[in-house]
Amino acid sequence: MPPQLFQGAREFHLNAEYVDPSYIRNKLSFDFFTKIGSYAPRAEHVLLYLNGECIGIYLKLEAVDDIFLADRGLPAGPIYYAVNANANFSLLRHKTTEAKAALEAGYQRKLGTEADDGYLRELIFRINATPQALFAHIIKKWLDIPQYLRWLAGAVCTQNLDGFVHSYALYRHAENKRFFIIPWDYDATWGRNVNGRVLAPENLRVQGFNTLTARLLDVPAFRTQYVRLLQDILDTTFTVEHLRPHILALHDALRPYVSMDPYKQDVLATFATEPAFICAFIEERNQFLRQSLKTFQHPRSG
Repeated sequence: MPPQLFQGAREFHLNAEYVDPSYIRNKLSFDFFTKIGSYAPRAEHVLLYLNGECIGIYLKLEAVDDIFLADRGLPAGPIYYAVNANANFSLLRHKTTEAKAALEAGYQRKLGTEADDGYLRELIFRINATPQALFAHIIKKWLDIPQYLRWLAGAVCTQNLDGFVHSYALYRHAENKRFFIIPWDYDATWGRNVNGRVLAPENLRVQGFNTLTARLLDVPAFRTQYVRLLQDILDTTFTVEHLRPHILALHDALRPYVSMDPYKQDVLATFATEPAFICAFIEERNQFLRQSLKTFQHPRSG
């Protein structure tokens, strides 16, 4: 018997947001991705009880599955979760000179069949083995370029260091046969790292990193497309004026329940200051990215 649906979902994820003193970074990130035209999971906060005992505030995250696709008008297709740093779009293991045991290393198939794995392997091979003169022509057949660049802009703005080598999902469109990238796990963002410590706003460069991103941005047309997209986002969406009302609304909605979380009493004072902290990060990050674009938008010469 197939699994039953609960509130329209077959599966969802509950994240404790343990290292995030604001509780809102994940949701703020996914809402931001949606605003800039990228696909992202829906998320909502819940106060979780287990056997009648309150165990704290959790973030209920939509699973990236066939229901996720259907809700967005996308045809069913294979989905892969990038579960570790070997999902780096490279032939080599992360931060080594050692070849991967398999091209699909780092991925876990969520939806699809073994036959679909062959397309994922082919994508990784094409990214790495296609000569630069042919790369733009070939990669457009395998990857939805505009969608990837929107994801890249979102990852760069939110400063998710992990998101370039894991913490994302890959989906292959059943009709146009191109791969889409979908963000996942964005609590280490908006000025804090994976340990919750402060991260300088200039810590992640404007071009991000990973093999696929580097090869895409080495194509002048794709580079120009990315620069224009990011400039527009910096002008309209990634601004304190645009994001502050949403940040305050999320923070205010959680405020009455934070003291009920038995595992995060030590962050109550920090929680109160997080909206101002995040807004300051946005201002400084926006300025850093604008300054970086002045030199990045021109291809290397010589």
